[in-house]
This record gives sequence, structure tokens and C-alpha cells, in this order.
Amino acid sequence: MNKIVKFAVIRIGGKQYRVFEGEEILVDKLFDVKKISLDVLLFVDGERVEIGTPVLEKAKVTVKVITDIEKGVKIDIFKYKAKSRERRHVGFRPKYTRLLVQKISN
Repeated sequence: MNKIVKFAVIRIGGKQYRVFEGEEILVDKLFDVKKISLDVLLFVDGERVEIGTPVLEKAKVTVKVITDIEKGVKIDIFKYKAKSRERRHVGFRPKYTRLLVQKISN
């Protein structure tokens, strides 16, 4: 029993994401949310697969910005050197943009 699957692989900000319709994705913070540039690299609709070289010109993925800036989980970085009492702590909290994939079309 093969379930008909429709998804695409897109590139936003140098990273690739596999997206489905109606799915929310977290991407690195987008500085200009009014003009989102995304490239469709792969389109799959059931048995039909289209692969871009490197980008598909006809395929289109429409997204909607849900949250402009969303803070991620804090990442703690500890540097420690034995026998010299050298300890360093750095904290980092990444910022994301949450997108909703509305439609995938070809």
C-alpha cells in the first residue's frame, strides 16, 4: 500500500529543508521577512520525482511567516584546562523564524 506523498526540498539561507504542506518549520532568523528567497531543489508528488539542476524553475513553495523572531534553547559552552584554574563559560541562544508551508505546486 503506497501512500501518495507530496513534498519538496527547499533551500533557505544556505540550508536545506524537506517540507510538506501544512507543516511548520524553524529556519535561521531571516532578516527581511517580507522578501523570502527560497529555491526548490526537489519536488515529489507520489511516483513523480523532479530533480533540479540545481534549482527547479517551475516548482513553487508558498510560505507564511508565523513568528518573526523566536528564541531557541540556550547552548552552554564550557572551556576548562586542568591544573591551571582556567575556566570559561559562554552562553548562546540562537534566533529562529517560524514558517508555515501553505502550498507546494509544480
